[in-house]
Amino acid sequence: MQLLGGPTHRSYGCVPTGSVARARRTETGEIPEAEAIRLAQQGDAAAFERLYRLHSRRVYSLCLRMVSNTAEAEDLTQEAFLQLFRKIATFRGESAFSTWLHRLAVNVVLMKLRKKSGNETSLEQVTEPDDESGGPRRDFGAPDLTLTGSIDRVNLQRAVEQLPPGYKAVFILHDVQGYEHNEIAQIMDCSIGNSKSQLHKARVRLRELLHETLRAKAREERKAAGTASGSGGED
Repeated sequence: MQLLGGPTHRSYGCVPTGSVARARRTETGEIPEAEAIRLAQQGDAAAFERLYRLHSRRVYSLCLRMVSNTAEAEDLTQEAFLQLFRKIATFRGESAFSTWLHRLAVNVVLMKLRKKSGNETSLEQVTEPDDESGGPRRDFGAPDLTLTGSIDRVNLQRAVEQLPPGYKAVFILHDVQGYEHNEIAQIMDCSIGNSKSQLHKARVRLRELLHETLRAKAREERKAAGTASGSGGED
C-alpha cells in the first residue's frame, strides 16, 4: 500500500472496502472525524483517506523531528498509517484519536531507532541508564531548558539527535510538539512520573552535550588565534 509518494503527501492507493452506510457530511462536504473513524473501522476507504488527510502532516512532522531525515520520515509515516489500517478496529475511544494514532507512530519510530542502535529494550528500561497543521506547537529551546543563549538551532538539533530513543521521544513530544505529561504517558504507555523523569534526564543530557559543543568551539577558537598569532610573529 502506498501512502506517500514523495516529499509532498498524496493520497494512498488501494484499501479494501466494506458495505457501509452513507456517511453524513459537514458543511464543507467532509466526513466528521468521529464518523470517519467509525466507517474506517468497517473498512471504508474514503473514511480512512479522510483520517489520513486529517492527521498525516502531524504524524510526518513528529517522525521528521525524531529521525531528522525526510526520506525516513516519509517511510515511517507510511508505516504508521499501515499500522493504523491494521489496528483501527481496536480503537475504543478511551483516549483522543490523535493521541492513540501518535502512540502508533512513536512506537514505529522507536522500533526503527532501537534497531539502528541494536537496542530492543522497553521504554522503562531505556529510562534507567539513561494539528493538523503539521507544525510544532513549540520550537526547540523552551525556556525551562536553561541553556545558554549562544546555542544555535543547528547545534541543538545535533544534540537532540544524540539522545537515546526514549529521551528523544519524550523531549520532542513535550518541548517540541507541546504535549502534556498525561498525554505523553498515554502515547508512550508509561507513567506520568516516568515521562517527567525522562524529560528531566533528556534536558540534563542536552545541557551536557551543548556545553561540550561550546567547549570544543572555544578550543578551536583558541587554536585558531594561536595559529594566527604565530603567523604574525614570523612576519
